[in-house]
Amino acid sequence: MSSVNAMAPDSLSIQDQRTGKNYTVPVEGDHIRAAQLEQIVKTEGAPGLVSYDPGLINTAICKSTITYIDGEKGILRYRGYPIEELAEKKSYLEVAYLLIHGELPSPSDLAEWQHNITFHTLIHENLKVFMSGFRYDAHPMGILVGTLGALSTFYPDAKNVKDTASRRLQIYRLIAKIPTIAAFAYRHSQGWAYIDPSNDLSYAENFLSITFRPSISSRYEVHPELARALDVLFVLHADHEQNCSTSAMRAVGSSLADPFSCAAAAAAALYGPLHGGANEAVVRMLEEIGSVDKIPAIIQEVKAGKRRLMGFGHRVYRNYDPRAKIIKRMADKVFEITGMNPLLHVALELERIALSDEYFISRHLYPNVDFYSGIIYQSMGFPTDMFPVLFAIPRMSGWLAQWQEGVTDPEQRIVRPKQVYLGPGERHLP
Repeated sequence: MSSVNAMAPDSLSIQDQRTGKNYTVPVEGDHIRAAQLEQIVKTEGAPGLVSYDPGLINTAICKSTITYIDGEKGILRYRGYPIEELAEKKSYLEVAYLLIHGELPSPSDLAEWQHNITFHTLIHENLKVFMSGFRYDAHPMGILVGTLGALSTFYPDAKNVKDTASRRLQIYRLIAKIPTIAAFAYRHSQGWAYIDPSNDLSYAENFLSITFRPSISSRYEVHPELARALDVLFVLHADHEQNCSTSAMRAVGSSLADPFSCAAAAAAALYGPLHGGANEAVVRMLEEIGSVDKIPAIIQEVKAGKRRLMGFGHRVYRNYDPRAKIIKRMADKVFEITGMNPLLHVALELERIALSDEYFISRHLYPNVDFYSGIIYQSMGFPTDMFPVLFAIPRMSGWLAQWQEGVTDPEQRIVRPKQVYLGPGERHLP
């Protein structure tokens, strides 16, 4: 940046009204580098200007080739492919490969990828003992966070984050083991013995089997339509650009911590009700409402600012969440098998109002991905406290793609944001 008045072709002209100085800031594509602002000073020797952006609403923390979102148009793409096409035509493991490698797998690539994931689904017996140490009523997401962190002690080689072969191995391990850990977290809450994965089942089938089989000796037939529905949900949740948990994964990864520790941090961020716990909050809200006749009073409370409607609106989308459209269509297939969830009537009426009432339309409060996913999970037999765990399983591939991109980015530095200090000035003890 310089104090020259002449404008470069791709630049931004800034005049500091405090000093009268003019600055030319280079524009790269559709962004400027925040460090350029440091040269704008009020007086010689004073700190330079910083941008204040709570929640990083308009601050890019990286350059990425993984996920594209256009919130105004309701567009979501993985590596350029529309989410609608991927959900319809590809399996979750194919999409996970796409996120990690940048391209869809060939048949031979997919076979090798599936083999390597399946080969690593088992977890160490000592890790089972570790998980057994949690209280009987521990939240499954808390178990998941703790267990992911513990995995780093089982695989010390994971610290070699700059080694390509090591990164590849940890990616296999994490994508393979997270459904096993998730299933065991559920079984722990039920007081059931852990059941090892089956290598002859698909990714979604295996998770459903080791979650719900009553015992090792019993049989559990996974309905293919439910397995497919879960697989589609996994595709829809695999990545979503720089959300809270992904940013946590990248931030911790910038210190070159091992990916298990990074994933534990990401899962901890996902644990919050404003992120991964949102679909749990939706179901609890629908259960609280209970029946359609109570909705008008709830709507009045929302308009009066006395409560929020969970599952409506999104930080990114100013239009209908494209994932919500896919989930709503898929819900009908699930309910044909499981029976109609009584909460659906309440959900449909809330959606009808949101799509027709000017209060919701003007505020872009359309149903998001969390609105229907929780109802589907509940119909499949999952308790509400498992919902964020079900979110973490597919998001692992997105976290790892983002983590890998970060640790291999030559521009990446350890995350160290600025702050605006509002505390007292210098003072002294008496």
